[in-house]
Amino acid sequence: MNIRWPRILTPTHLSQFIRKQKNPITALQLFNDAKSRYPNYHHNGPVYATIISILANTGRLTEMKQVIDQMKDDSCECKDSVFVTAIKTYAKAGLLDEAFSLFKTLGQFNCVNYTESFNTLLRIVLNEYKLDVAHRLFLENSYGWEVKYRVGSLNLLMDALCKINRSDLALMVFQEMNFQCCYPNRASYITVMRGLCKDKRWNEAIHLLYSMLWRISQKGSGGDIIIYRTLLDALCDDGQIEEAILILRKVLKKELRAPKRFPYQLEFNGNDVEAAKVFINEALISSGIPSLTSYTAMAIDFYSKDKIDEADKVLDIMSRRGFRPSLLIYEAKVAALCRNGKVNEAMKVIDEEMVEGNCVPTVKMYKIAVKGLCDDGKSEMAVGYLDKIRKKVGCVADKETYNLLVNGLCLDAKYIDASRILEEMLNESYWPCNETYYRVIKGLCSVGRQYDAVMWLEEMVSQDKMPSPCLWDLLVHSVCSDVTKTDISFYLN
Repeated sequence: MNIRWPRILTPTHLSQFIRKQKNPITALQLFNDAKSRYPNYHHNGPVYATIISILANTGRLTEMKQVIDQMKDDSCECKDSVFVTAIKTYAKAGLLDEAFSLFKTLGQFNCVNYTESFNTLLRIVLNEYKLDVAHRLFLENSYGWEVKYRVGSLNLLMDALCKINRSDLALMVFQEMNFQCCYPNRASYITVMRGLCKDKRWNEAIHLLYSMLWRISQKGSGGDIIIYRTLLDALCDDGQIEEAILILRKVLKKELRAPKRFPYQLEFNGNDVEAAKVFINEALISSGIPSLTSYTAMAIDFYSKDKIDEADKVLDIMSRRGFRPSLLIYEAKVAALCRNGKVNEAMKVIDEEMVEGNCVPTVKMYKIAVKGLCDDGKSEMAVGYLDKIRKKVGCVADKETYNLLVNGLCLDAKYIDASRILEEMLNESYWPCNETYYRVIKGLCSVGRQYDAVMWLEEMVSQDKMPSPCLWDLLVHSVCSDVTKTDISFYLN
């Protein structure tokens, strides 16, 4: 292990040394050696977060647990995100009991706020439909001073209840929020509204909307417009078009407040459900008080449901009224176009529309583009967006972006390019999983690049990864086949 230790070691220096190591065990050894080499040195929270993240990403759960116990003994201040990483890692490995054990001991750590750890564990339990366990977890842990914000936890519970068609119970939780000293946010309203509409509890859904009218009169519709549209669309789908139009009038009248501005000619005649929906959407967009928040909410909601034409109409009205689309709208638009196979149009949004709108793409935007191109079999073009990320000041491609590129290039049989991107990924101190190595090695063997395949196998071993028997068989068979062909050619000559 060749490393040049500095005269004075700081936690920042140690974190940098650890990240540069390709082998997680080597990184852990550096972490442990620091205290013996520097008696006055003490680990801090960021250093622990770095080594725990490395061990978690490489599946070294035993070592990760040891480091977490050491952090507890050191009593150094640590952030909630460290435990989030550990809990997710345990859950991914099927060790939910270990995740619970860690969470129950969080009070022994020097961490003043573990709201996100609580929500992470609650979300994992709910995803497995263990409502009784989730209910007990909430009752036992949601009232301590360490959980600062309970609205997110209650939203998770309501969403889980709605998924099993118990929106009536979700509504009861919603109504109890005020008694829990919690104020429902927009996510609370939209979660319950969708659940009630799904279960066709129309009276409760309409009452919920009317309970929001005071919000409209105070600050306009804003982002709440998607909540109203959820109910109005659901009523139309149920054939209650007249009821939907009546509610629409009340919403607009409450928002506009000034009677002279209210569109009394708001009438719809007919039983065509889709036509009624279009009418309602246009009324919400055009007849209300213009605001960037409401336009953004409507556009993103349309794009999330792959209603690209309706969303583009919102953008057209925005531009006519002097509003510019936000980065969130562009991200939703590019994602929707990619999901619907319109990758070329999505690239035009990034390369042309965003430039005209003076909007700078982010790493998240480029990641969406890379995924869309790889899914469409255009991985070579996706590599170009990796180059654009490098040229952007403050932009750094993350591990997921590299994984998308390597897997996409392998699917397109561009194995040499995939090998190059994998090398760049390692240079950025990102740790590929075994499956990524397997795809690249298998692909290189298929195109006669056995030497490169062996080099990647050695890289796996140097990272303390255990190649599977099938990978050894594949490589040995490929190398032996290549040697046999060479020998035959030699003897023939």
